[in-house]
Amino acid sequence: MRKVFQYGLLAALLAVFGLFLIYPIWLTVEGGFKPSPGEEGFTLRHLKLVFMDPVLVAGLRNAFLIAVGTTTLSIAIALPLAVLSAKYRYPFKSVWNSIILVPLILPPFVGAIGLQAIMGREGTINTIFGTSIDFLGNQSTKFWMVVLIQALHLYPIIYLNATAALANLDPALDEAAENLGIGPWKRFFKITLPLIRPGLFAGSTIVFIWAFTELGTPLMLNFYTVTPVQIFSGIKEVTTSAQPYALTVVMLVAAIGMYVLGKLVFGGKAYAMYAKASRAGEEAQLSKGWGLFAAGLFGVVTAAALVPHIGVVLAAFSAEGAWYQSVVPTEFTLHNFEQALGHPLAFGSIVNSLKYASLAVILDIVLGILIGYIIVRTKIKGRMLLDSLAMLPLAVPGLVMAFGFVALSIKLEGMDPIFGVKLFGEDGLINISIVGSMPNPIILLVIAYGIRRLPYVVRATVAGLEQTSGELEEAAVNLGASTFTAVRKIIVPLIMANLIAGGLLAFSFAMLEVSDSLILAQQEGDYPITKAIYAFSERLGDGHGIASAMGVWGMALLTVTLVGASVMLGKKLGAIFRV
Repeated sequence: MRKVFQYGLLAALLAVFGLFLIYPIWLTVEGGFKPSPGEEGFTLRHLKLVFMDPVLVAGLRNAFLIAVGTTTLSIAIALPLAVLSAKYRYPFKSVWNSIILVPLILPPFVGAIGLQAIMGREGTINTIFGTSIDFLGNQSTKFWMVVLIQALHLYPIIYLNATAALANLDPALDEAAENLGIGPWKRFFKITLPLIRPGLFAGSTIVFIWAFTELGTPLMLNFYTVTPVQIFSGIKEVTTSAQPYALTVVMLVAAIGMYVLGKLVFGGKAYAMYAKASRAGEEAQLSKGWGLFAAGLFGVVTAAALVPHIGVVLAAFSAEGAWYQSVVPTEFTLHNFEQALGHPLAFGSIVNSLKYASLAVILDIVLGILIGYIIVRTKIKGRMLLDSLAMLPLAVPGLVMAFGFVALSIKLEGMDPIFGVKLFGEDGLINISIVGSMPNPIILLVIAYGIRRLPYVVRATVAGLEQTSGELEEAAVNLGASTFTAVRKIIVPLIMANLIAGGLLAFSFAMLEVSDSLILAQQEGDYPITKAIYAFSERLGDGHGIASAMGVWGMALLTVTLVGASVMLGKKLGAIFRV
């Protein structure tokens, strides 16, 4: 009977992923191959047209180069810091290890607002040096600004994975090589780097796919010749044109192809370690000079990463027109913060995001507990498939999933009535329209947020279950308690800290979700906070100030949640950001 329950639960969870993950992706793929009305089968014509359009080809090339540049720069920043953190002691190490994660607290598309103020023609940099260089005035400089701001936001993901991989190394290997007279650089490239390559690849994969499909940053910097922005611009054509579908399919295939290629070339197989000594006992104390250099390196990286954040904060306090040909604003005000809470669009978007994110987290926690239970506490066939599906949203571009939900809404609206009753659509029982005249994206937004952020809760739940013995719930079941009662009264209290940590991450990232928000919310009354920030950034006058103030609220939210999650999960925080 218990096996029947477990297989039934597994089937239900697989059905959820099938309907709200696999099916939307399939609809997007199908749309790219769908023939014109009246034709049958499938066609490659739409995909061929993508590669025949020089503008779309340029967008794909730019997206790929941005991903390569962002990932390379992120590794160059994160790897030296991870080595220092894992192997050496230096002044204020614990402080730097926490501060280095600060860039995660602000989406790069919000940081782009601060970067515009600092690096604009009349901004801080030109004022300091007495120049009038337009750093954001042409496509080339915009490209490098996108790469820079994304790398400064995403390098902590690689840092977390690299640090965790270094902490798991058997120190005997490095010591044996040192005893044979091999120098530190050769030991690093011949021993350490190959051993941590799988962990490094895990973090780099997320950074690459994130950068390849990032919509917000190039959109805010007016860098339009890039595939995600081109897909966003074509969202209104989804009911009449196959081009947005075809372009999305090309981006999805490219992302998957590059992931598989990277896995084969760089991923490799993890090496088994015979011993894992305490890293704290092996950390070498750097000399005073080298210790200051290490601390200074963390300080320089942190300072560089904080530049966009500082720009956002200053812009939020700047009076309208007060940051012009000056290093900092010449006049400060709280007006922007008042508007960020008092303007109907701003306040309404905050309420919407709180509602959407809260419902998504409730969904994630319920699904996370069930998925974690199946993965850790059972031995049934199919549980590894469930684990893979739970992690898939980290590998699938958010833009593809958002577009898939648009396709799902169109498909459901087109369903024939059942027993004379139309279930979905503007005139049906459930309105889930995205691009109609009376859109209502709330249900799909909540589901999209939940599916996108579910991996964080699942990983946190699995980590908690692996740390607790299953004997207690087994004893409860043997004494007559139902599985549901055992889960509710024993498992949940034991892993509560993990659930809270995963829930905090899911909530904060759902609050500041970009792709789903920009694509699924088409009416002001439904705007989440990120869509409202984009809308205000397009508004003349005090628009940038209000957008920056809303970004500061978001920054404060992510700061609290990331610190809370870090305290609860400790070094296991890096495992959450891993495909």
